[in-house]
Formats: sequence, C-alpha cells, structure tokens
Amino acid sequence: MPEGRAARLNVRVQPGARLERLVGWMADGTLKLAVAAPPEGGRANAAVTKFLGLSLGVDARTVTVTRGRSSRSKVVEIAGLDEAEVRRRIEEALTHGE
Repeated sequence: MPEGRAARLNVRVQPGARLERLVGWMADGTLKLAVAAPPEGGRANAAVTKFLGLSLGVDARTVTVTRGRSSRSKVVEIAGLDEAEVRRRIEEALTHGE
C-alpha cells in the first residue's frame, strides 16, 4: 500500500458493553461501536483500536485514536487505507454481523 495513506474516522464508543460489535452509522456519518472494556485507564481506547483492526482486517497497531481519548466521541486514524476502503470494509462487516 502507498506510504502516507491514512483514513480518519469519527467514532462514537459505547464502553462497558456486553458484546463488542459495530452498531452502525449515525446520521452524521459517525460510526457507532460497542466495546466490553470499561472507560478506565485507556482500556476502552485499546479495545477500540483492537476491535477496529479486527473488523477492518488490519493490524491493530495501524489504528490510532488521534482525538477524544477521554471522550466517547473519538477520531481514529487507520494507516495504509483510504476512507473509501475503510467504509467499504465496515459496510461488509456490518452486513456479516461482526
């Protein structure tokens, strides 16, 4: 993949959920997702990067929370993918119930 390519994605996180899952797209284009980790000590952020990495089929180390570390509303950056590819992969994951 070309160097320097990265997608940014607005994410709304529901920490402490019973199940980790992609909930879907909100009206403003934000991706809503649920993670089991509590919002303490960066555990929810780590869960977000790991879960998004799995959902997108990339290494979790390429997913970074760049804004909103202590908020439910976050901006994440996915290195190596463009926004169109990220959206395509999320749509595919949503269709298959991941």
